[in-house]
Amino acid sequence: MRSADARSSARRRGRGRQNGRMRIRAARPEDVPVLQEIERAAGEVFREVGMPEIAADEPFSDEEFAPFLAAGLAWVATDGGDRPVAYLLAERVDGDLHVEQVSVHPGSARQGLGRALIDRAARRAAAEGLPALTLTTFAEVPWNAPYYARCGFTVLDGPQIGPQLRAVREREAAHGLDRWPRVCMRRAVRPQDGAQ
Repeated sequence: MRSADARSSARRRGRGRQNGRMRIRAARPEDVPVLQEIERAAGEVFREVGMPEIAADEPFSDEEFAPFLAAGLAWVATDGGDRPVAYLLAERVDGDLHVEQVSVHPGSARQGLGRALIDRAARRAAAEGLPALTLTTFAEVPWNAPYYARCGFTVLDGPQIGPQLRAVREREAAHGLDRWPRVCMRRAVRPQDGAQ
């Protein structure tokens, strides 16, 4: 096993990190078509819980992915052939690192990829001195709020939701997502998140 210094050096060179067969690395522009495929495939499972509109929702366009890539706030989990099978997009919201999207291809589900990507975002938040991760999600979908609770997130109530996060929720409502209960969640950056 490589030393912490070697792992840190590999990350600085953009090689990502190895975790068994999974590798997490920065997303690249050439990954975008695959990320769109992942989002479409991941959306299909919403049909099973009576949410076909979510399944039919189109993924981000190339132009919508671009700011996340440019900011270095897009990561992918790849298979042994370096093909993305999951991804996470983040942005700074109310002084926290907000998880805009986490998607795992159903063929790679239940392997810890979503959690590993969240942990990668938490390390970035820690490196930037940001206090927490936030996200918005469906309250009653098993692989949404209940899953994020297992990852250490807690539901925010009205006064805890900052103005930028409120604006995120307003955009989601305008997009029709409030047909189903949604919540804002937060996970404080932990000491282990800063470990390299």
